[in-house]
Amino acid sequence: MRQQMRVTEQSDSRLRKTLLRTLVGQTGRRAETIILPLELLRHLKTSEFGDGQEYQLWQRRQLKVLEAGLLLHPSIPLDKTNNYAMRLREIVRQSENRPIDTSKTSDTMRTLCNVVVSLSWRSTNGNPSDVCHWADGYPLNIHLYVALLQSIFDVRDETLVLDEIDELLELMKKTWSTLGITKPVHNLCFTWVLFHQYVVTSQMEPDLLGASHAMLAEVANDAKKLDREALYVKLLTSVLASMQGWTEKRLLSYHDYFQRGNVGLIENLLPLALSSSRILGEDVTISQGKGDVKLIDYSGDRVDYYIRASIKTAFSKVIENTRAKILATEEGEEAAATLLHLAKETEELALRERECFSPILKRWHSVAAGVASVSLHQCYGSILMQYLAGRSFISRDTVEVLQTAGKLEKVLVQMVAEDTEECDDGGKRLVQEMVPYEVDSIILRLLRQWIEENLKRVQECLFRAKETETWNPKSKSEPYAQSAGELMKLAKEIIDEFFEIPIGITEDLVHDLVEGLEQFFQEYTTFVASCGSRQSYIPTLPPLTRCNRDSGFLKLWRRATPCTAVREDFSHTAPALSDGHHPRPSTSRGTQRLYIRLNTLHFLSSHIHSLNKTLSLNPRVLPATRKRYRHRNNNSSSYFDFTYAGIESACQHVSEVAAYRLIFLDSNSVFYESLYVGEVANTRIRPALRIMKQNFTLMSAILADRAQALAMREVMKASFEAFLMVLLAGGYPRVFYRSDHSLIEEDFESLKRVFCTCGEGLIPEDIVDRDAESVEGVIQLMSQPTEQLMEDFSIVTCETSGMGMVGSRQKLPMPPTTGRWNRSDPNTILRVLCHRNDRVANQFLKKSFQLPKRR
Repeated sequence: MRQQMRVTEQSDSRLRKTLLRTLVGQTGRRAETIILPLELLRHLKTSEFGDGQEYQLWQRRQLKVLEAGLLLHPSIPLDKTNNYAMRLREIVRQSENRPIDTSKTSDTMRTLCNVVVSLSWRSTNGNPSDVCHWADGYPLNIHLYVALLQSIFDVRDETLVLDEIDELLELMKKTWSTLGITKPVHNLCFTWVLFHQYVVTSQMEPDLLGASHAMLAEVANDAKKLDREALYVKLLTSVLASMQGWTEKRLLSYHDYFQRGNVGLIENLLPLALSSSRILGEDVTISQGKGDVKLIDYSGDRVDYYIRASIKTAFSKVIENTRAKILATEEGEEAAATLLHLAKETEELALRERECFSPILKRWHSVAAGVASVSLHQCYGSILMQYLAGRSFISRDTVEVLQTAGKLEKVLVQMVAEDTEECDDGGKRLVQEMVPYEVDSIILRLLRQWIEENLKRVQECLFRAKETETWNPKSKSEPYAQSAGELMKLAKEIIDEFFEIPIGITEDLVHDLVEGLEQFFQEYTTFVASCGSRQSYIPTLPPLTRCNRDSGFLKLWRRATPCTAVREDFSHTAPALSDGHHPRPSTSRGTQRLYIRLNTLHFLSSHIHSLNKTLSLNPRVLPATRKRYRHRNNNSSSYFDFTYAGIESACQHVSEVAAYRLIFLDSNSVFYESLYVGEVANTRIRPALRIMKQNFTLMSAILADRAQALAMREVMKASFEAFLMVLLAGGYPRVFYRSDHSLIEEDFESLKRVFCTCGEGLIPEDIVDRDAESVEGVIQLMSQPTEQLMEDFSIVTCETSGMGMVGSRQKLPMPPTTGRWNRSDPNTILRVLCHRNDRVANQFLKKSFQLPKRR
């Protein structure tokens, strides 16, 4: 024992001498009644030490022991005003400067003996005591006893316990009464010494940990006893909390402390931690008069807690190692690369957990691997949500991150499923903790946001077009509105980017994009077609009058235009003919801009067709999941049916407006205002045809090939209507004789021939003939005798009005103007009569309708 305590022979000799001198004449004195430091001071003098300085140091140490046991850590609380305590403090303070006199005649020594004995033999109630209290105060007694217990370890190899341990412990037991040690306290201290030795020897000997765990069984039994003292509970809590703190520090981060080579140490460490937690977790209470006070209450599944905490710590280390500054990063590619690498590391961590740690932890937690997988799922899910929180649109990087997360989730879920096969609930509780990443839903949501954002770009483009479009072409090679080119370029760019997103594109998603695009295409088509109507160019019909051969206007016209004038003399009255035999086209800038609108519509149609082809033939488009789109290919061959219909209608409208503007506005001076004004023979159609041909040449030069046929046919319709208005609504300047019909018929044939021969078969001859039927019918009416016209008019008027035969005193009703002029229309026949310059027609109109004469 002396060797283990490293006591020198000299010190041992002094101690033995002191004990012999103390016990002289005191046979039967108990050891616990001996105040050893005091006896040493009394019996050992300076002469027994090598020099005075050594003695002074030794003396001060003895006094410090007395101070610690009697003043600093007394077992019985000490009043601060105690005279003995004050005197002892003074003696200890004096010894710091010089050694005190310990001779028998010394007053200081007598005082020291008096105060030490008085303080040592105190009792709690003031009565005489048979117990000496000089080294049994907490924590001095524990430190002294732990120092004794440390002697069980071999000084040559501190991981080994001596074979004589039982004899040594038996010797130590003799100090219990002096130090105030009980069996429970001994068990607790011994447990701590074994554990502490394992720690300070670099955790080289697992048997020490095992022995400490075995002693904890004794401690657990002691802790359940009802007669526990408050100091014992305090010591118990302190020791177990220290042990638990050290073990849990490693278990809460077991990925850091244990590797493949030493993972087996968990088997020794975990039982110790669980036993400590279990003892601390019981309701350890002490009585304090007014009631029981609970000191500590630990609960919960510790192993589950260790797994989750260590997984979280390990995951944090992975993030640090990967330099995953996800929230702070601005570069999407860097953040995505970090997430991808983190997913790989997370899967490796899960596999390492299942191979190395879970088989050991499974002894204490049946679904250890499942808990680890759930924790990793939550950790990565948290980082994934942070990453997604800063991204409101989809990209290739984001999709790759989400798809990788989906694969990781499947791996972790599979691990949970495999680990919980034998659970009573089939692992439902654990699975419920795994909040799904919902990768597909997130991708779909981000894709819809991407679609919305890009549709906003199209909307902005459309808004700019409405604000800035002037309908001036960029160049001759691009004879359409610049805004249309920008719109189609943007739409193609969006569709190309749409198919570059690395996900399964379903028919539903294609339609979500197409529906938005089509809405803006239709709106743009409407914008292009917003160019007025043909009615704004058609002249107001003059009031019906009857011809008067001697009207002032006709006389004035004859004087201004002698009969000998040839037809071409009229040419100088038209501004477009001011260049002699090389007339210029009369097409205005406004009409040319209408041609640009028409080109724009055809440009739009062709590019939308190209977009539709891109969508329809793309091999990446998967079948629809929503019923409304599942049979698109069976019901329709195009994604843009409504747009095509809108463009077709817009082309018809713009062509019509452009045609009526060209004829009734641009060509008005050579057509409606001049044709057949005065006498038919002198105002034939040839000058107008020359201008029209120039206009057609310009129109063909401006219009795209596909737009020319429709535009030319609408010009033909407008020309025929203008010709009819000349014949039927020409107003005061125009009167016709029956004999004029042959010239008019010849002029109309010339007009028809212009349209039959324009371009390379732009208008088939049968269509020209069909559209000309109404005009030819009116010309036929002009060839009939007045009496025949009057008779036909009466019959047709009666039939259409439902009057039957008109009596001698009945008047014919005025037929309404329908605008649909033809030879069987009563209003048309009436207008022929109104323009017939003969007496019979004049009398008929006066008698039947009291129409005024022309002035």
